[in-house]
Amino acid sequence: MVEQELAYRIHGGEPVVGQITCLGAKNFATKAMVAALLADSPSELFNCPPIGDVAITRAMIEAIGATVQALEGWLRIDPRGLHTSRVPVPDSGSNRVPILLLGALLHRFEEVAVPVVGGCRIGERPVDFHLMAVERFGGEVSATAEGYVARRRGRLKGAVVELPYPSVGATETCLFLGALARGRSVIVNAAIEPEIIELITMLRAMGAVIFTSAGREIRIEGVERLSGTRMPILGDRIEAASWACLAGASDGDITVRGINPNILGNFLAHFQQVGGGFELLDAETVRFFRRGRLSPAVVETDVYPGFSTDWQQPFAVMLTQAHGISIIHETVYENRFGYLKTLNQLGANTQLTTSCLGGLPCRFRDHNHEHSAIIVGPTPLRADGNIITIPDLRAGLAYIIAAAIARGVSIIRGIHLLERGYGDVAPRLSQMNLRIERVPVAALL
Repeated sequence: MVEQELAYRIHGGEPVVGQITCLGAKNFATKAMVAALLADSPSELFNCPPIGDVAITRAMIEAIGATVQALEGWLRIDPRGLHTSRVPVPDSGSNRVPILLLGALLHRFEEVAVPVVGGCRIGERPVDFHLMAVERFGGEVSATAEGYVARRRGRLKGAVVELPYPSVGATETCLFLGALARGRSVIVNAAIEPEIIELITMLRAMGAVIFTSAGREIRIEGVERLSGTRMPILGDRIEAASWACLAGASDGDITVRGINPNILGNFLAHFQQVGGGFELLDAETVRFFRRGRLSPAVVETDVYPGFSTDWQQPFAVMLTQAHGISIIHETVYENRFGYLKTLNQLGANTQLTTSCLGGLPCRFRDHNHEHSAIIVGPTPLRADGNIITIPDLRAGLAYIIAAAIARGVSIIRGIHLLERGYGDVAPRLSQMNLRIERVPVAALL
């Protein structure tokens, strides 16, 4: 039986008001599942989000022998049954976890094979940093038609790895490699996102000895073994910022639960700068609203603690309602503005340029990538029964925000990409006053 395609149908045009609870962070949950494989006993994870990426990662690690028990929001991962180091292709082409398994499994097996990395098409996202790290720790890496094979002779040895760019994934690979390597390891120019700090906390709870410094340097003293632990998954800061943008864009009032405002960092400053407001109700509850007329802004994405690249799509939708000319300079991924063409079809006025419209150092300068956006507002958005197809995970949530503020009915297809990171958002959003439902595409065409 062929599974029917589903889509979201959204009736927009009204301020969105209500409460919503953030799921656990996708960008930590899947990495915590990989970290659990380093132990010699089971680990338990709490507040795991019911999303596609967690299901994909679970299938992947079960296929190589780990035992996973699950209840609502809870996972127990037992790595003692791991029996193969060849990560199967069918379970792994949909996200970027396989490249992390390369370093994590190399402690247990002398040879590890992982398939070509999948995920959203938002830029090159090369794995060179990961492969370089494996080699610095004493492994050998070769490319095959299916993916990558890493080998070692004897125990991995501590290393100094200076990352050319503070890549989150490469930092995670180095943490996995260094935790059980012989001797001291140093990661220079490491990523310091909140999810990285949570991963370090989990590894410490498992028995790893990891030190952080005031700069982007992490020092690891390798240990002989790691034990299982119990770890909660922090709230998703990308999701929380998206609901804030929904409140700002629609002139609504949304209370977001399950998020520590401290990890929202510079987002809160930018949100206030354009005319948004927020109120801290308790340690993990924030109310977002609009203070008045929205003002234009210049926003540049950057690694943490800068403005996250995953925040720029929903923020761009909000800027379509600001009075004046706004600029977004994307310095993390070179191909992340494809969603703006669809916003223009809804009535937005945006334009792309290959110029670096900002002051931050940019890897894409003079490389002819359209990585700066000019947004002129305010422009009323109109749905007119438009059918929108989601190109990638983060753009999917931006489209929901655009549909929520657009007059009329919008149909959003490709929701499987969105649900990889957010699950089925329709029930949670419909608990507010947003009219959203999940319907078969065949019934709409």
